[in-house]
Amino acid sequence: MTGRANGADLAGQVRRRFATDGTAITPAAVVAAVRDEPGAAVLGDTTVLRMAGQVHDDLVGAGPLAPLLADTDVTDVLVNGVRVWVDRGHGLQRSTLTLGSPDDVRRLAQRLAAGCGRRLDEGSPYVDGRLPDGTRLHAVLPPVATDGPYLSLRTFRQRPFTLDELVQHGTVPRPAAPLLAAVVAARLAYLVVGGTGSGKTTLLNTLLGLVPPTERIVLVEDAAELRPVHPHVVGLQARTANVEGTGSVGLSDLVRQALRMRPDRIVVGECRGAEVVDLLAALNTGHDGGAGTLHANAPADVPARLEALGLLGGLPRAALHAQVIAALQVLLQVRRTGTGRVLEAVCLLLPSGPDRLVTVVPAWRRTGGPGPAAAALARLLTDRGVPVPAVLSGPAPLPTGGRPS
Repeated sequence: MTGRANGADLAGQVRRRFATDGTAITPAAVVAAVRDEPGAAVLGDTTVLRMAGQVHDDLVGAGPLAPLLADTDVTDVLVNGVRVWVDRGHGLQRSTLTLGSPDDVRRLAQRLAAGCGRRLDEGSPYVDGRLPDGTRLHAVLPPVATDGPYLSLRTFRQRPFTLDELVQHGTVPRPAAPLLAAVVAARLAYLVVGGTGSGKTTLLNTLLGLVPPTERIVLVEDAAELRPVHPHVVGLQARTANVEGTGSVGLSDLVRQALRMRPDRIVVGECRGAEVVDLLAALNTGHDGGAGTLHANAPADVPARLEALGLLGGLPRAALHAQVIAALQVLLQVRRTGTGRVLEAVCLLLPSGPDRLVTVVPAWRRTGGPGPAAAALARLLTDRGVPVPAVLSGPAPLPTGGRPS
C-alpha cells in the first residue's frame, strides 16, 4: 500500500472518530486525533500537521476547495458536478483539483449549506448563503441541477483594497483616483454599475473607506459582503423565510430601519428590487453621499433598469425619474476585461427634454478623458467646496441631440 493510500486511510479513520465521538472539532483536537492513530507513528511532524489541516477542512471547512479559497488571487470557485473552475481575475480556467464522486460533492455542498445555517436536500434543492469566513455560497442539487451538483463560491477579501492598491492593480487609472476621492468628499450620491463579476463591490468597499471617520455608515445588504475600513460602520442583512415560510426580512424593510439609525450615509449593497424606491426616498430626505451597486451592462442601460425596479415598488415612470434626478448624481461604470476589472467611466445623471427624463452623460472616460458632462461635474464639486481634479479639465461640449452611451 502506498504512502498516499495510507494517508487517506488514516484521515478517514480520524474523520470517523469525530463523527462517532461527537468531540468538538478544533485544530488542536484534530492534530491530537491524528497523532493518536496507530499509523501516525511513522509520520513526521510536517506530514501530521498537513494531514490534520486537511482533515479539519474536510470536517468544518471547504474540504478540497479550501486551498483555492485561501488563494488571495482567486475571486470565484465554480463546481460543475466534479469539475472545478477557478477565476483569478482573468477569466475562468479549469482546475486540476479532483473532488471524487458527485455524492462527495453533494455531501460537501450540504455541509457548507449547514455552515450557512441553511437547509439543502430534496425538499430544498438550492441554497444561497454566506460562510462564516464571508465566502458567498450558492449550491443546487440534482435533479434541478441536471448535471450537478453545482456550487458557486465567491471569495471574501478580509481586508478591502485601498484606492492606491486599485491604482497599482490597474483597476483605477491613476488620473481618475483623485476624481473618485472628490466624489466621496463632496457627498455626491453614486451608484457603481457593471455586469456580473465586474468588481462593483470591490470598488464600493474601497470608496466607503474614504468616508471621513466622523460620519456613520449604515449598510443594507442581501448578503453581508461590504467590509469597508472605517471606524463607524453598522450593517443590516436581509433574512430569508424559514422552512415554515415565515420570518423573512427584506431590503425595503431594512432601508426604512436604517433611516432611524442616525445615518450619515446609507448604502445599499445591491439594488435589485423594490428597495430602490426606499433608497431614493431616503436619499431625498437629506441623506447625502449615499451609494449602492446596480447590475447594468452599460451606463445607458441604467435609466431603463431603474424604471423596471421602480415599477416593482409601485413608482410610476415620471415619479421615478424625478426621484432619481433629485437623489442621485454620479454613476461609476466598471467593466470586466481579458486582463482584469477596470473603471471604464464616470458619468452624471442629468435631466433631458421637456419631460426631464434621466439621461446618462459621461464626465470622464478611460479611453477618452473628459466627457461632455465634465464641466457639470466640476460645478457640483465646486459648489460643495471640493477642489476640481485635473482630470476634468478641457471638457467637451454637451451634445445637442441623441442619447449618449
